[in-house]
Amino acid sequence: MDQLELEIAEWRAHLERSPGLNGRDVEELEMHLRDQIDDLVAAGLATDEAFIIAVKRLGSIDEVSQEFAREHSGRLWKQLVLSGEGDPQATSHRWLEPLLFAVAAAVVTQGARLAAGFPDDQESWFLRNAALFVLPFLAGYFARRRGLATSQWLVAVAPFAVSALLVNLYPFVEDGSTTFLVAAHLPAVLWFAVAYPYMSGTLRSHERRMDFVRFTGEWFIYFALLALGGGVLMGITVAILTPAGVDAEAIMEWVLPMGAAGAVIVAAWLVESKQRVIENMAPVLTMVFTPLFAVMLVIAAIVYAATGLGGAFDRELLGVFDLLMVVVLGLVLYGMSARDPGQQPGWMDRIQFVAVVAALALDLMVLGAMIVRIGDLGFTPNRTAALGLNIVLLVNLVVTAWLSGRFLARRGTFHPIERWQTGYLAVFALWAATVVVVLPPLFSFA
Repeated sequence: MDQLELEIAEWRAHLERSPGLNGRDVEELEMHLRDQIDDLVAAGLATDEAFIIAVKRLGSIDEVSQEFAREHSGRLWKQLVLSGEGDPQATSHRWLEPLLFAVAAAVVTQGARLAAGFPDDQESWFLRNAALFVLPFLAGYFARRRGLATSQWLVAVAPFAVSALLVNLYPFVEDGSTTFLVAAHLPAVLWFAVAYPYMSGTLRSHERRMDFVRFTGEWFIYFALLALGGGVLMGITVAILTPAGVDAEAIMEWVLPMGAAGAVIVAAWLVESKQRVIENMAPVLTMVFTPLFAVMLVIAAIVYAATGLGGAFDRELLGVFDLLMVVVLGLVLYGMSARDPGQQPGWMDRIQFVAVVAALALDLMVLGAMIVRIGDLGFTPNRTAALGLNIVLLVNLVVTAWLSGRFLARRGTFHPIERWQTGYLAVFALWAATVVVVLPPLFSFA
């Protein structure tokens, strides 16, 4: 009996011990389980991964199966990711493939730094190309993991090839505004390009787009944890080696960029390996941070509206508020990724509605301040990019507030909100691409 059948037999034995289920119930649940496994395997997952996810999904509709998933998910994930049980070749392959991609990203990043003049100097082309040293390897990892066809590989490669040509053939002015705008927006463009291989080329699938939103949030958490752990390790290393006369800080200057580049792939691998086996972090994080952000946004909106400072924002403060609204939107999206669309409105939905409305009020004030500033001083690359982002955010927030209000008033379901947000991801990607492709020549690459 192979490993999959052993796992199914253990799962079935657990269900049969429940007095609330008879033999027919167990057979029906097993049929559903096997159907889920077949669908997931057809989507490109390994059988053991498919079993873990199928059990978790089945747990949402059956209490006894949910108990099994809760008791066994930790063990199954450790077996899948960390242990040598099962097929040794498959286990080593799980480690080896992401490790090779991570090492490749780290080596390319360090090689580019040396070519740019590190440690004495670092030319601006390195900053523009930074995302191209790492994210193509992440896309390649997903393309290989999903088993994309040759034509799909070509589609996946195209955005990275076009981006590389543009940012290196454009005659940028050294240390110009458009250089920094491209450096800031190109990672967003390429992250959306990573979505194609991640979703196995099924860009029109609403469910797969929400999966990518969920992956993005989980990836960010794992990357932050890896960064914190790496920071502690580097701090201890410096403390230990400095008394011995070793220039530990110089070593860190070499290790840090390589570690950061490799961590991008490692974090993605951890998210893929977990695959909802342990509980999603989104509900916990949104439950903690959404109320805090909602309170902060309401206070900020009241203060700025009451004091009449809406037209006196400087460039730095405008940037801070833009970043704040992007974070709030990301928090709302991440919370949606963990919500059951069939649930009735709850208190968290009301808090998110308050956060969206407060963010909308702030966005209107920021947009007004931008228009006044542009009217006085004219357009620049930075002001144009900020204005466009605010308009994109404004449209998103207006429709989100409207749909959320209908949902809370029980005049609509949650599905339109979810579909609006996942569909609107293309607008964010298009705007980021516009900043990279159109703004530099529009402002003579200054």
